Amino acid sequence: MRQVHSQVTKMGKSRFPVLILGETGTGKEVVARAIHNTEARGPFVVVDCSSLVGPLMESELFGYAKGAFTGAHNQKLGLLDAANGGTAFFDEIGELPMEMQMKLLRVLQEKEFRAVGGLAQRSSNFRVIAATNRDLAKEVEAGRFRQDLFYRLNVMRLRLPALRDRREDIPQLVSHFLSRYGNDHRLSTDALDNLRDYEWPGNIRELEHTVQQIVAMNSGPWITPADLPSTLVNMSAEREFIATGGLASLGISSSPGGGGSGIIPLADVEKRAILDAISYTKGDRTVAAAMLGIGRTTLYRKLKEYGL
Repeated sequence: MRQVHSQVTKMGKSRFPVLILGETGTGKEVVARAIHNTEARGPFVVVDCSSLVGPLMESELFGYAKGAFTGAHNQKLGLLDAANGGTAFFDEIGELPMEMQMKLLRVLQEKEFRAVGGLAQRSSNFRVIAATNRDLAKEVEAGRFRQDLFYRLNVMRLRLPALRDRREDIPQLVSHFLSRYGNDHRLSTDALDNLRDYEWPGNIRELEHTVQQIVAMNSGPWITPADLPSTLVNMSAEREFIATGGLASLGISSSPGGGGSGIIPLADVEKRAILDAISYTKGDRTVAAAMLGIGRTTLYRKLKEYGL
């Protein structure tokens, strides 16, 4: 992250396009704002490409002239007009339809565009920062993203690491969010270890929402593992179950045993595994299913099948 910070500082001192790559929730917009704020030139305008749908795309980006369509009683300036002299941040640029990609490429090349229903060319001088959670190089190969637009955006590139690849930062991030949302809330060592061990598919955004949930649901001041959201509690129980030997810790052996031929009917083994897993989780069928390596629907079906 120190390297990312150094790159942000360098990128902020130029006006070249920047392409920010990273999974959802890694803080791409935060970084884009930091690049813009390095020298704070003009406005910072967010263009959410995933929300630009249908006929609204062009009017949102380029604005429209009076009378351009039904309901257009007055002229409206678009997002590109608003970004004049500043930065236009194209969030999730990979979601932009091919037709709009072509029109955006022309705008970036000429710095000119025409409002919907308008005749005169308009100009806007803005810096471009784009972000995506997609692999744009692969999108180009698949024909879903224009190669010339990719080259236009990919002048300076910055990749943000996923939170699971920078777990050592979690305590600092938790402390930051607690200072923002908490009321003298503090996490015990075990609770913090649980947060550090979680995979965080939603990255920093998910961590922030988790801290908000912890603060909202607990008066504090100390937060223990039992006070964490169910997703983290279940994950912790599953990890402990595996660490203590899994089903073997419940007395279930994978080797044949018993009398006679030494072969236990598969149905009996399955029934015992299900019963022991449910007993271990104190009736929590969701966690029991995860420990058994099956879906919750499958577990319910087998409970019914065996009359359990």
